[in-house]
Amino acid sequence: MTTLIISFLLFFAIGFALVGLIYARRQSGSFEDYIVARNSQSTLATTLTLMATSLGAWILFAPAQAATWGGLAAVVGYALGALMPRLLMIPLGSRMRALIPQGHTLSEYVLARYGRGMYALCLLIMLFYMFIAITAEVTAIAKLVTLLAPIPLWVTASIVLLATVVYTFYGGLRASIFTDQVQIFIIIPLLLALCVFGWQATGGLSQVWAQVQWQQPDLLDLKNITGVKAGLTFLLALLLTGLFHQGNWQRVYAARSNKAMRHGFLWAGVLVMPVVFVMGLFGLAFVGTQAGGDSSVAVFSVVMPHLPIWFVILLLPLGLALVMSSADTALNAVSSLIAVDMRRLWPQATASTLMRWSRLLLLPFAVLIGLFAAKGYSVLYLFLLADLLCCAAAFPVFVGLFSRQYHGTIAVVSTLAGLVAGLVYFPAPGQEAAYLLESFLLAIFLPVVVSVVWWCVGPKGKAYNLEQLRHLIQGLDKAHK
Repeated sequence: MTTLIISFLLFFAIGFALVGLIYARRQSGSFEDYIVARNSQSTLATTLTLMATSLGAWILFAPAQAATWGGLAAVVGYALGALMPRLLMIPLGSRMRALIPQGHTLSEYVLARYGRGMYALCLLIMLFYMFIAITAEVTAIAKLVTLLAPIPLWVTASIVLLATVVYTFYGGLRASIFTDQVQIFIIIPLLLALCVFGWQATGGLSQVWAQVQWQQPDLLDLKNITGVKAGLTFLLALLLTGLFHQGNWQRVYAARSNKAMRHGFLWAGVLVMPVVFVMGLFGLAFVGTQAGGDSSVAVFSVVMPHLPIWFVILLLPLGLALVMSSADTALNAVSSLIAVDMRRLWPQATASTLMRWSRLLLLPFAVLIGLFAAKGYSVLYLFLLADLLCCAAAFPVFVGLFSRQYHGTIAVVSTLAGLVAGLVYFPAPGQEAAYLLESFLLAIFLPVVVSVVWWCVGPKGKAYNLEQLRHLIQGLDKAHK
């Protein structure tokens, strides 16, 4: 069985990689096109790529695990958390396209707007978040494979990362968007089939509801304080975290127009939300059916004993499509950050040199991801830690798009205050998450309080001219003719 699973894993991973490589070989765009594919994607293409990158392998693990202790309220919060970041990106993306029409990354805006201190802090947060995002995705598929056969985590992680890195290296953002569109037409039918088989295995929603009502009725109570706190935590965390994913900002600029960008983000959020909700309900089924075992694999504990063998095999392309659609986005996002920052540090370098080094420097990043993924850490815990860091920086970073009086010193101080306060209450691995909501509330709102106090009693800096951003940030090809 182990040999069979590895063979299928290799087959599907190589297949997805070949799709990206074949598409990449037919494209001969500029360095700018490789990084951001500016103004090239329709509403449909933007919607599909955002859906594919949103529906990572985490949906097979995290929402259901959250439901086992947070109940229905946690599922609702998770589902809303899948929608709200897309809605928030619409006004912020429109503002960024208006102020910086030739932009590429969030970090270059922070550098121009706030200076090196806040830029360094923001860049570290972004890189850490994307590192965690890819690590969690690769960890998820590795854990899924171990449910099918006793294959070491590092073997699966190596296969998935190698296949993803290959076509990401050669194709850039366009290849990532194209493979997303292919993968979403694999993801949606297989997810629907998983839900059909899964709920047949549980006896249906009404039976699960009755079982949970008898065993742990508090999980179904939307007013239960534990569930409400969990739901609010996931909503707040997911709402602000997506703002620091460079892949989202690439797609803001890749959209053909403001209208395509707005509609793409809106429809992606609306379509992903019910998927997350349904997958979260499997956590309640895990409790109701008393499946037992590790709650992080609640979905599979419920459905695996009842799945036909042919569908068990199909879990591999489902998991790979989920992982690779998210991982290629994040790897490409990291590559774009490297390229844009190298242009600043190495202004005399040609576009081809920058492209080559942005690819090469991605290799140690991928190796480090593989090493961490082999440890098998909790997917949900990894995401929550990264979420907290992003939440602390959210207000300081984005208020600068609208306020001329906000400056770099306030941004750095308020962000650090939020980070320290949030981490004090953040649970250690394996520790009960008793103050998780309080941790996120401090991380989000303490920077606001610090900023307001500074505005009121601190020294007033010179007002920043937002219009100069368009002149400070230019296209990559223009800078290297």
